[in-house]
Amino acid sequence: MHDTSKSSMRVLIVDDHPVVVSGCRSLFASDKAVKIEEAADAKAGLRAFTQKRPDVTVIDIKLPDVSGFELLRRIRKDDPVARIIMFSMNDDPAFVVRAVEMGAQGYVSKSDDPRLFVKAVRKVAAGERFISPHLAEAIAFAGAAIKASPASQMSARELEILRLLGRGDKIVEVASALGISYKTVANATSLLKQKLGAKNHSDLVRIAVEMELG
Repeated sequence: MHDTSKSSMRVLIVDDHPVVVSGCRSLFASDKAVKIEEAADAKAGLRAFTQKRPDVTVIDIKLPDVSGFELLRRIRKDDPVARIIMFSMNDDPAFVVRAVEMGAQGYVSKSDDPRLFVKAVRKVAAGERFISPHLAEAIAFAGAAIKASPASQMSARELEILRLLGRGDKIVEVASALGISYKTVANATSLLKQKLGAKNHSDLVRIAVEMELG
């Protein structure tokens, strides 16, 4: 499935910004062996992954339906050895660590030199790992800050629930988006308030917005 010794390499890019996808395509335009597939949200991304079985999947963390973290979780559940790179504007070291803990082999910032993106795709396709150098350095010097970050104190599912609440979804809408029960979301919301010291629901939403989970 991930044999990169073959002549072509299939890369799936899940991002809802056409300019970003177009830019990614142009980076590999001179290499006819690289075939770029695309999807604009997590639902389409999972469907494309299942159908195309790409060598590398590049996922934007901020997607319009559920987050890139949730898509990462769903893809890894379907294929534990899937090769995935998270691609984001968010340079929070705690997010990078969380992505790696969840099984991502790469993390690239959208503010990076485009050549780093190409390097990341090729390295991950070859079975290696790649984190943008400035992010790797930030992680190395931010141990305490990472442990103190709210993102480190939550499970992937809690992070996703907080993100959806932060964008204004009601509990019933969060339950529907994640395919879980209303009660599960309500219980998780109560636990999140305790973990994050939120006094009420609107306080929880404020924390989500400040964390730029979006």
